[in-house]
Amino acid sequence: MDISIIIPVFNKLEYTKLCLMSLQNSCPETNKIIVIDNGSSDGTIEYLRGLEGISVIRNETNLGCAGSWNQGVSNTQSEWVVILNNDVILSRGWLEGLIEFAEESCTDVASPAIREGDFNYDIEAYACEFVRSMGHVSRPGEAHGICFMARRRVFEKIGLFDENFRIGQFEDADFFRRATAAGFSLGITGRSFIHHFGSMTQKLLGQTPYATENRAYFHKKWHLTWWRRFLLRRRNKWLNLYRRTKEKALYRHTLIEKWIDGRLRYF
Repeated sequence: MDISIIIPVFNKLEYTKLCLMSLQNSCPETNKIIVIDNGSSDGTIEYLRGLEGISVIRNETNLGCAGSWNQGVSNTQSEWVVILNNDVILSRGWLEGLIEFAEESCTDVASPAIREGDFNYDIEAYACEFVRSMGHVSRPGEAHGICFMARRRVFEKIGLFDENFRIGQFEDADFFRRATAAGFSLGITGRSFIHHFGSMTQKLLGQTPYATENRAYFHKKWHLTWWRRFLLRRRNKWLNLYRRTKEKALYRHTLIEKWIDGRLRYF
């Protein structure tokens, strides 16, 4: 299978090390790994240049998610492109599970199940039990920007990521909307499991105007008036409630789990 994995990074070297280590352990035969360094100043670029088996793109300034994702996609020709955060740990079999789900269900943009928060558990044992219970469970029509895999034909039809979304936030939601509008299918699968620490780059950046600006641009681009946003929130709230309640009752897990205030919560 022809696959490229694109990982943008900005400082937070400790998370990048964990991510790349787990990537090496979980899919050592991946065709191409591209790490895009967005002007890090904590030794990230020196570390990356000392590694074998990855391609490194260095930006002197932070191009943000959309800009760096576009760099990565433009430097690949693979059938599948994986967009991956650097604040994740990958379990063995995560990529195979993602591919199997996408191929069998004819899904064009696929995301794995996630557990978010403190890394206070044995991911391999947990992932094994999780996939055994949730391997046949999916949420059609959904994907998330933490990790998603897209077919090349999606980019060929709808184009790259919208760089009007600066630094980060909403560029993934915009891409998913465009893909859906073009007739492509999305899905989150329980056949693939990863851990996400939780928006480490956004926390590093702190309070910026980008989130507010990106939100306003997103609403304007998609003609999301207050009333339309209200209806969408209501619809999504009840759909998510139904899905997570069903998943938890039947399988003791949900496709999105988070460790919050000392206990595991289900989303």
